[in-house]
Amino acid sequence: MELETRTLSAAVREHLRQLCLHEFPCGTGSWNKSRFLPQTSRVWRELIPREEKSLSPGEETVEDLLGLVRSAHSPWALVEGSSAEDLFLKELAIQNPLMLKDSFFYTYFRSLRVVDKDVSLVDKELLKFVKLEELVLSANQIKEIDTTNLPPTLKVLELYGNKIASMECLCRHPPPRLQHLGLGHNKLLGPLESLHVTSDHWPNLVSLDLSFNNLTDLQNMVAGLQTLKHLRLLLLQGNPLALVPHYRGFTIDSLARLCVLDDITVASSEKHLFRGLSRSEDLLAPEAQLLVTVGNLRGVLDSSVLDSEPGPQGPFITYNYYVTYDFVEDEEGEGSQYGGVLAEIIKPPSSLEQLGEDILEEIIEDVEESLESGLASLSELGEMEESIVSGASEPLPRSTDSAEELAKLRPLLDPRLCPSPGTVLFSTVPKPWSDVIPCNYEMQHTLKDLVPLKAFLLSGTVVTVVEEKILSWPVEQPSSSDSPLAAKKGKGEKDKKEKEKDKKDKKGKGEKEPPKAQKGSKKQKELPKELRQDPPILRVLGSSPVVLEPLLAGEPFVSTVCNFGVIRTLEADRLTLNRDAKKNKKGKKAALEVKSKTKMPAAPVLVSVYENDYQPEPLTVEIQIQLIQWRSTEEALRGLVM
Repeated sequence: MELETRTLSAAVREHLRQLCLHEFPCGTGSWNKSRFLPQTSRVWRELIPREEKSLSPGEETVEDLLGLVRSAHSPWALVEGSSAEDLFLKELAIQNPLMLKDSFFYTYFRSLRVVDKDVSLVDKELLKFVKLEELVLSANQIKEIDTTNLPPTLKVLELYGNKIASMECLCRHPPPRLQHLGLGHNKLLGPLESLHVTSDHWPNLVSLDLSFNNLTDLQNMVAGLQTLKHLRLLLLQGNPLALVPHYRGFTIDSLARLCVLDDITVASSEKHLFRGLSRSEDLLAPEAQLLVTVGNLRGVLDSSVLDSEPGPQGPFITYNYYVTYDFVEDEEGEGSQYGGVLAEIIKPPSSLEQLGEDILEEIIEDVEESLESGLASLSELGEMEESIVSGASEPLPRSTDSAEELAKLRPLLDPRLCPSPGTVLFSTVPKPWSDVIPCNYEMQHTLKDLVPLKAFLLSGTVVTVVEEKILSWPVEQPSSSDSPLAAKKGKGEKDKKEKEKDKKDKKGKGEKEPPKAQKGSKKQKELPKELRQDPPILRVLGSSPVVLEPLLAGEPFVSTVCNFGVIRTLEADRLTLNRDAKKNKKGKKAALEVKSKTKMPAAPVLVSVYENDYQPEPLTVEIQIQLIQWRSTEEALRGLVM
């Protein structure tokens, strides 16, 4: 439903009414009537000047009335955020209320601020303000402005936080004296906007704010800005075009007269560093580069100490831990070929329900049909499901005997492991448990579609710590011969030949034959049994959003330590310490060293000593996301060559 059209003049009248300029303590009334008595037919006593304090009963002095307006504790005080003009009008309505007429308002106002009043139309009533120089209409519902309704005396026009999709409407009859134009946080989009920032429309413009729009064409935008001979202050941050590595250097080198760019002073040394970069315009690709670094993972609970010892038939349980984050997907399908330390890429599903139900049901139905026809084994199902959930690149071979195990193979999907639409899920390499798990992860993302990247940075990413539990089972080895009798006979002959051969060899070497008791104790080493793996069981240990909006506001990187709270327990740390002490040949010495420590943020705590002061380290992970920006022409050219 469309909002009702609200004009600027109606908002101004409503604002003046809310100031209560004709009500106590302002205006005229019983509280100050003696000051405004008619001056005719005076008695002789009234010809003598009266003292200031001699007032009629029930009246207030001017100072007392002004105090009611100025005091923050007064019920008649101005609301927080009122402008200096509001205070002036309130005081004037106390000192000389007879001046407050329409003609006064239209000639008095040089600055008019109408903020967050749902104004959608700037009507021609604004032309009555004949001395207006500053007009602030931020945080309203304005989509277009008829510039014929703007006073020609305007020098400052601010339209932040509106719904203006193009500057074309402002260029039809722009105020000729305008020096500052603020259009930040609007909906400007498209390459044609560069045609509307030229000196043909804004010959006296000194300051221009186009921040936080959807402008993408840096080269053409700068070409239009070069015609503004008086431009000294420029804000373009928050636009997709500001995400490219050469943004600041190219802009500074192209606009030689610029003094401030994105609220940062342009120093002469900076101009020198970027000298000549604008001449490499043809080599500068409109793409953004971001470097994601994942550091140490701390405070992980060692789940293996809580499991019982495996029997001969298993299961043999292994645990690994890794960190995931989602990142915007490039139009060319970034992540289809990955290398380095990238271990997991999950394409975004259309919905979680579809991934959890429809896709898996379809996979299971296909495998059931193949089992009946004898065309495939259930191991294919395990591999397909594992690739959906964990992205394992080389799963170990597995086999199942019947379709009854299908239910066990169905993974339990955690919503935090499914990236939002339009993003790709990346993860570090799964690593075994330790007090400090070094992820050592670096991934550079190069993105050409800048508008979705801006939207992604506004929404942020989600960092998740995952525990991967894998159950392995021994695979039964088939016998080498079908006939037990033949196998027994063959084994007897082979043993007899081997004994005679060993006897001859030892005799030739001068060695004595070992005693019979020792002969029976020697056994040939058995090869490790082949294992089959179940699909990994994933458990999210912690999940936290990471705010990336500072990258749009000009910050070079976002660096944080995600804290997921404490998940370690006293019992688990005791078991971990005892296990490590047994493995170490010098377990007693290691225990004494741990016991002597006063602070052990990463090591397990000796329960017997520190049980009362047990303070386990919280689960944390270090992450940094850097927006790559070239710091000189030399660095830019080096990056282009690479």
